[in-house]
Amino acid sequence: MTQDSPLLVIGTHNSKKGIELAELLAPFGIRTATLKDFHQALEVVEDGNSFAANARLKATQQARHLAEWVLADDSGVEVDALNGAPGIYSARFAGPSATDADNNRLLLEKLAGLPPERRGAQYHCHVTLADPTGAVRAEAHGVCRGRLRTEHHGGHGFGYDPLFEVVEYHRTFGELGPAVKRALSHRARAMRLILPKIVTLLLSSPAITTNRSSRAHQEAESPT
Repeated sequence: MTQDSPLLVIGTHNSKKGIELAELLAPFGIRTATLKDFHQALEVVEDGNSFAANARLKATQQARHLAEWVLADDSGVEVDALNGAPGIYSARFAGPSATDADNNRLLLEKLAGLPPERRGAQYHCHVTLADPTGAVRAEAHGVCRGRLRTEHHGGHGFGYDPLFEVVEYHRTFGELGPAVKRALSHRARAMRLILPKIVTLLLSSPAITTNRSSRAHQEAESPT
């Protein structure tokens, strides 16, 4: 992969999420960066009422601001016994500055005493691709069904992964590790649907490829 390969900005500051998506894109010759590589990236207000709405906000606003192709996702877990909560509030379930540990602790508290058959849940992921003008060019949605354990298992992944059990494997995403997660997760399912569109658009649309002369990209590649 060279500097002439098309660049796709993954619209997240979460390094683990960035790595997950970058590994899925690497075989297609697409370079990736995350918002950590752009000092002036926006802090997009996620005030949409669905995963799809929030993913679109993050992709379109960031793409227009950076003058780059941006792939953004919004994801979270919906718990049956909590009527779909935390849902779109998964990342801030325990408060605006909550850590993964805070969110997991609160979720366990709310599910305390429930038997396995009442701990059903599903991970959702909506991904949106926006071109450098901020126009939405592709979208996809993925779901992974499972249930929540009563305690943490495994050290892989992030978010609710140490609690989320893929029932067929009798293991949490925290135990299964990145290779299995790349095949089974909600994010992997959404990415499989959108990948052909990403590859086609970035490799065959020269009139709207990454603007390498943009101030955003210059700052991203400048020495710190």
